[in-house]
Amino acid sequence: MPLLTIHHKTNYRYNRPVAFGEHRIMLRPRDGHDLRVLDSRLRISPEPMSLRWIHDVFGNSVAIATFDERADTLTFDWHVTVEHNPVEEFALTPDDPAFFYPFVYDDEEFPDLVQYITPQYADPDDEIAEWARGFLDEEAPSPTFKILSGMTHAIRKQFKYRKRHEPGTQHPLDTLQSGTGTCRDYALFMIEALRHLGFAARFVSGYIFVPEDIEEHHVGGGSTHAWVQVYLPSAGWIEFDPTNGIIGTRDLIRVAVARDPRQAVPLHGIYIGSEEAFEAMDVNIKVVSDDQSSDEELEEEVS
Repeated sequence: MPLLTIHHKTNYRYNRPVAFGEHRIMLRPRDGHDLRVLDSRLRISPEPMSLRWIHDVFGNSVAIATFDERADTLTFDWHVTVEHNPVEEFALTPDDPAFFYPFVYDDEEFPDLVQYITPQYADPDDEIAEWARGFLDEEAPSPTFKILSGMTHAIRKQFKYRKRHEPGTQHPLDTLQSGTGTCRDYALFMIEALRHLGFAARFVSGYIFVPEDIEEHHVGGGSTHAWVQVYLPSAGWIEFDPTNGIIGTRDLIRVAVARDPRQAVPLHGIYIGSEEAFEAMDVNIKVVSDDQSSDEELEEEVS
């Protein structure tokens, strides 16, 4: 089972000392059968007056920091090592209730899935819905895997990926009409498209590990990443990364799940001071395998 180490450092700089309000930190990976946190260290400077951990409405781990001193920098330095055991790419058999689309969710599960099935963003001219219907076979039923994999790879091929440092996620219609977006824009667009077809889909925030041998084929490394989970009867929640065409959890390190991207912001807080006081925010994220980490330590010792 490969070990991955994540170093996520965020540094806020101000041109004068300011006071800090509450900050919410959502960086701890979600433990499960395919991912286990072995070690984690969070260093905050200046040291917070209090730091407590909670689980939010989706079961994500959230640290809440409060401060009682002023400073001209605020740094969050997060190190975590995980044991990552990606599950094999899922495969449905003709006996599975979701093998063909359309399918029906179980009566007992449906009430818990409604929030993930209902579209959240306006589509007045049915542009998103029409795009989604383009993945259905002309004569029903359509193989479910064909729809999901087709949509995942189509977004990767048809849309142009671009980094955007502004906070937030653009409206799914903007992503469709412009044909461009970030990983979080792609994820939200795919979620809304799937919801128009009646799939239960939710947003996932986390990290992506980019092995050196496929670096040129993966995008999204060096920053937080976002993708999609779809719930299928008998298969459960399955990962789809439309930015890189990944199906399953290979190279994906799940941190938070949510109905909407606004509920899965990795780091959020306020400072108390004038608008002109803020200078810059620097974010540095690195995800390495245990082998790479050992090699880097050796290089440092040699040098």
